[in-house]
Amino acid sequence: MLPWWNRLRAAATRLRRRIRKETDDEAMVSWESYYDWRREDYHTVVGDVRIMERVWSPQLKNRRNLLVYLPPGYARETDRRYPVIYMHDGQNLFDQATAFDQEWRVDETMERLSRDGLEAIIVGIPNAGVQRLAEYSPFDDNYHGKGRGHLYLSFVVDTVKPMIDSDFRTLPGREHTGTIGSSMGGLVSLYAFFSHGDIFSFAGVMSPSLWFAGSAIFRYVRHAPYVDGRLYLDAGTRELGGSPADKEARARSRRYYASVRRLQRLLVKKGYRPHHNLLVVEEKWAGHNEPAWAGRLPGALRFLLAEGG
Repeated sequence: MLPWWNRLRAAATRLRRRIRKETDDEAMVSWESYYDWRREDYHTVVGDVRIMERVWSPQLKNRRNLLVYLPPGYARETDRRYPVIYMHDGQNLFDQATAFDQEWRVDETMERLSRDGLEAIIVGIPNAGVQRLAEYSPFDDNYHGKGRGHLYLSFVVDTVKPMIDSDFRTLPGREHTGTIGSSMGGLVSLYAFFSHGDIFSFAGVMSPSLWFAGSAIFRYVRHAPYVDGRLYLDAGTRELGGSPADKEARARSRRYYASVRRLQRLLVKKGYRPHHNLLVVEEKWAGHNEPAWAGRLPGALRFLLAEGG
């Protein structure tokens, strides 16, 4: 007969297994409510947002929190599954308290769109701070160093996505999976669409840093196979500033949105049809900042989710 302490240990193990089995059925055992996580601290999150802390990336050898927004219907319709959008710079998406400057208000936008029947799970993947530039660059740059974009996307595709598909009621197929980002996040979203066309069928490419690494993305897109899906592309006419007195800044801004126009021409040449599977928006006077991206986000989501949703 086992000693009493071994019997107690075995009973405790059985109890933990039973609790784990019961809670596993609830699908979100490892995810904490954002409201509970922030506790009494200030935040601006609305709706149902979950957080998992310090998720390890075997590809990048670092950790970061993950955020998940669940649509209003998720708790009511317990057998319904949803499309998923993976968004970069996750700390800027939902909460003013964690945003670099201002938040994107993704949660407020999704709550409004849900009233029109557009619902999706949004996965916010925070950037890695000083590693952001390298992780969002698919290419080596003579000035900024080696790009780690391929490793970052491997983290998204091979680590984050299986976790999300396991823990939440997703529509895991490519036709219901997309990615959205801005600036360098826009660059890596565009690259993800063409490099992982078996995973992503739509991408939001907002104010993309097409200039990075000697504009290497143009060569890549030109030679990449056509990917069946939807692309949203945008820019403001004052991305890099441009007051009436600052002619140099206005010239830089013109070059910035001219690069987006160049990408548009390239995509049309590849076979993407404007307003069918390619939407390009050029916003007059808009700068390179979160309020501009937040303002254009509803239109981008309506276009991208028209098929993915």
